[in-house]
Amino acid sequence: MITSVLVANRGEIACRVFRTCRELGIRTVAVHSDADANALHARVADASVRLPGEAPADTYLRGDLIVKAAVASGADAVHPGYGFLSENADFARAVRDAGLLWIGPPPEAIEAMASKTRAKQLMGIQPLTHVTEADLPVLVKAAAGGGGRGMRVVRHLADLDAELASARAEAASAFGDGEVFVEPYVENGRHVEVQILADTHGTVLPLGTRDCSLQRRHQKVVEEAPAPGLPEELQEELSTLAVRAARAVDYVGAGTVEFLVADGRAHFLEMNTRLQVEHPVTEAVFGLDLVAEQIRVAEGHPLDDAPPRARGHAVEARLYAEDPSRDWAPQTGRLHRLSVPEGVRLDTGYTDGDDIGVHYDPMLAKVVAHAPTRAEALRKLASALERAVIHGPVTNRGLLVRSLRHPEFTAARMDTGFYDRHLPELTAPATDRHAPLAAALADARTGSRFGGWRNVPSQPQVKRYEMAGEEHEVHYQYTRQGLEAEGVRVVHSDPGLVVLEVDGVRRRFTVTRHDDHVYVNNTALTALPRFPDPTAQHAPGSLLAPMPGTVVRVADGLTTGTPVKAGDPLLWLEAMKMQHKITAPVTGTLSELHAVPGQQVEPGMLLAVVKETS
Repeated sequence: MITSVLVANRGEIACRVFRTCRELGIRTVAVHSDADANALHARVADASVRLPGEAPADTYLRGDLIVKAAVASGADAVHPGYGFLSENADFARAVRDAGLLWIGPPPEAIEAMASKTRAKQLMGIQPLTHVTEADLPVLVKAAAGGGGRGMRVVRHLADLDAELASARAEAASAFGDGEVFVEPYVENGRHVEVQILADTHGTVLPLGTRDCSLQRRHQKVVEEAPAPGLPEELQEELSTLAVRAARAVDYVGAGTVEFLVADGRAHFLEMNTRLQVEHPVTEAVFGLDLVAEQIRVAEGHPLDDAPPRARGHAVEARLYAEDPSRDWAPQTGRLHRLSVPEGVRLDTGYTDGDDIGVHYDPMLAKVVAHAPTRAEALRKLASALERAVIHGPVTNRGLLVRSLRHPEFTAARMDTGFYDRHLPELTAPATDRHAPLAAALADARTGSRFGGWRNVPSQPQVKRYEMAGEEHEVHYQYTRQGLEAEGVRVVHSDPGLVVLEVDGVRRRFTVTRHDDHVYVNNTALTALPRFPDPTAQHAPGSLLAPMPGTVVRVADGLTTGTPVKAGDPLLWLEAMKMQHKITAPVTGTLSELHAVPGQQVEPGMLLAVVKETS
């Protein structure tokens, strides 16, 4: 009987496992890097152990330190979560060798399936060893781990070597294993997977399908269960193949077998020998706690002979601190507020006031809706995200809401190329033209000097705000009747609430301030000085850091005076476990180069300047 579990992970998944452990009466132990010393997962655990350092390679990928932490804290079992060492057979063996219970599949099963090259060979599929023009497009893929890291689509043979190098570096940083392989890239298929659960008594249960076709950079964004619109024969084929894969390696625990479905055929992708990020949708449909089932299986209990009956439909959206309109650039900063309406599930590793740093994945939370039908689940989730209070860095919330309401998605006609086709329309600025006025009127009521009745009308007042990257100037005036603004009637105004009447319709605007940032309902604004700073200018062709991160590579031979073409990759930044390519904005000559490998950069920092060819 397990009495104490150490979770060899961080953030949302660590908090998720701790929640089940508390319900089962099991003591919890967290590990944390120095960057995570005050993270939510370290605060909610019964005990925590420091892993010195900040980078994953020094902390969450140090299996030796984690095993020592488990022994020192008195844990008798280790749960790996997902990512990091969750698919590392050597780590699983080390846990067992220390006399601890491993809440996961046998190391031999991990070894057979966690390496995607060996998994494909086990399923009778051979990777490409020599790529020619006829093979294009191809997909470069990390042999270990997942989450879209270490993956690159190559459409031109000349790009292959560079993409292989970039994928190896990213995979080594994320998983501690730089092995990659190449396989044919199937365009516009659907990503469909089967959740399986197996015990030590020979039972393997397929727990339905999930569709995870909405992806960016090969990382899932929206997932649902069951996968909609699949013929019954195909569903049965997928379940049969998943069970066969599990039995082939004597699998034990929770796992997922992934497929690409195109032209009515299922193409085996990989088996993930761990719990998936999207497991909550399966839990909602089958009424299960998969973490509790993992623990029961690890304790040696048998599973039921058949899975429970599936009920309804569930959809999950991953809320990321990133800007989809700027090439998915990850965002950092203080998360002032995060809350969702009742009726949906929120899995998160953050709480109000937490800081979002540069070292780890930018996912803030997962929001899950369950309803009797798919249409109802989509409506419920879109509404919950729309009404959620998210004050802090830029997120993909707007993209998620529009995705869930897009006719191609609501009709279940989506595929993995969804965002390639629709990103511009899904990221077009959605602003409320009255939000800057509401912010200005609320600000006017802040402080006693604006709060009283004025006997003499004032001169018109001017306030400037940035909203969705554009500057907005608003005008209002104090009169004997109160605050007035052109085109609206000011019904009420105080520092936290403004009510405006526009064309006979009253609208309420809740206003919240955090330093220079103002949130009006769900619209984020930045208060600007009355007069712009004339020194805040950069030369044409300047390359500014789009995010905080580390310069990991500068293009070979790049130096001042080097001729470059628009779109040429000049350097690479690593932020939140992903590498981001910085390209030349124009064709010309590199006139300045300030970035060097290993350098830490902040958003807006000047990296290089390209002088355009006249």
